[in-house]
Amino acid sequence: MCVNSGKYDGLAYDAAVDAIAADLKAGGFGDKQITYRLRDWGISRQRYWGTPIPIIHCPSCGDVPVPEQDLPVVLPEDLVPDGTGNPLAKSDAFLNCACPKCGAAAKRETDTMDTFVDSAWYFSRYAAPDAQTMVDARTDYWMPMDQYIGGIEHAILHLLYSRFWAKVMRDLGLVAFGEPAKNLLTQGMVLNETFYREDAAGKKTWYNPADVTVSFDDKGRPVGAVLKADGQPVVLGGIEKMSKSKNNGVDPQMLIDHYGADTARLFTMFAAPPEQQLEWSGAGVDGASRFLRRVWAFGFANREALAVRAPFDVAQLAEADKTLRREIHGVLKQADFDYQRLQYNTVVSAAMKMLNAIEGAKGATPAVLRETYGVLLRVLYPVVPHVTFELWKALGYADEFGPLLDAPWPKVDEAALEQAEIELVLQINGKVRGALKVAKDASREAIEAAAVADEMFAKFAEGKPAKKIIVVPGRLVNVVV
Repeated sequence: MCVNSGKYDGLAYDAAVDAIAADLKAGGFGDKQITYRLRDWGISRQRYWGTPIPIIHCPSCGDVPVPEQDLPVVLPEDLVPDGTGNPLAKSDAFLNCACPKCGAAAKRETDTMDTFVDSAWYFSRYAAPDAQTMVDARTDYWMPMDQYIGGIEHAILHLLYSRFWAKVMRDLGLVAFGEPAKNLLTQGMVLNETFYREDAAGKKTWYNPADVTVSFDDKGRPVGAVLKADGQPVVLGGIEKMSKSKNNGVDPQMLIDHYGADTARLFTMFAAPPEQQLEWSGAGVDGASRFLRRVWAFGFANREALAVRAPFDVAQLAEADKTLRREIHGVLKQADFDYQRLQYNTVVSAAMKMLNAIEGAKGATPAVLRETYGVLLRVLYPVVPHVTFELWKALGYADEFGPLLDAPWPKVDEAALEQAEIELVLQINGKVRGALKVAKDASREAIEAAAVADEMFAKFAEGKPAKKIIVVPGRLVNVVV
């Protein structure tokens, strides 16, 4: 709170800053401006394998830039760090050189640049990897990138420098863009359980979850844990970000060896929206594996039916076929939308709905089964490419559409989504008592008549007449008695 500040007395700090700034601006004395704490970027690092700093130190001439014709400075590849200092400073072949100005004996700079220099513009170089200059016209063709995906630590550090570097390159006339990416997705951290023991000195030893057996109460909550190696208790440290320091990471290779890469991909995509934290779950991985086994089993159990390529007239399809196609194409429409939003967890959910519908389709013809199962394989392909690729080939889809990688993406059949009847929620005095099927274009009067004629009305109205009927088009009908 401001005191002894004249007209600003009684104002809180932020309010006083705004008021003073407004008065300064009104008087023509100045304006508010943001100044960043990042001033000068000290880019030198005492490491061997980094971007060389092209400076030569001459006793007579001082610090002399390496002439442009001698760039780039190339690091020796045969040095072995021994932990006792910078290997470059011990390499006579690299260190000793002649001064570009006077020709006297001189020494190269042995510090290298910050790692951010390496990562700040590599994507621009990827567009023109064989260019004799830093970049060429191909970089402007390919850049800026359409989508950048990285963790939150990248958004804070790496992207800060890469955006800065892009603007510097733009200002130097090297590129035409000032932002390296059009869109950014910062995925959430992967979390896992932690377990430790603490010695008398307070030092903690962390144990990998794979080496621990956890006991649970009747509600599934962890209540204790022991180390598998000795059967002795360990402390439950809670759920934290996977890290080497907490030893709570999961070895991807072990997961792949046991379940296959597709199961690992499916669980990771399904467990949480990509921008949110993901809590690792062994049970969740098992669930993903079971789902893929169902997809595989259905394909081979119905191999003969799925081989039928007979064309069909949509208008002449039986009700079972129409129902299945309506469900599949409705879910496909949602999956298309979710792919565009990068919401892969709901894409996987859509695929699960598709499989449930296909498995439960009693009376569907082989041709419609083939169509809908083919939609399922293509929707799943970006998430689980290996299983779907093998099924696509084994079940003859590749003969019709080509390899799955090149196959056309399924198109939503809007006509399949249309239905002659719709289902409304039936309420009696505001309580749900059943469902009411009516024609899609039924009038209000027809809906009201169907509601009072329904057996649920007779059961719950207890002989009382309808006083009022409320119809919410396409959703519900509520009969008040």
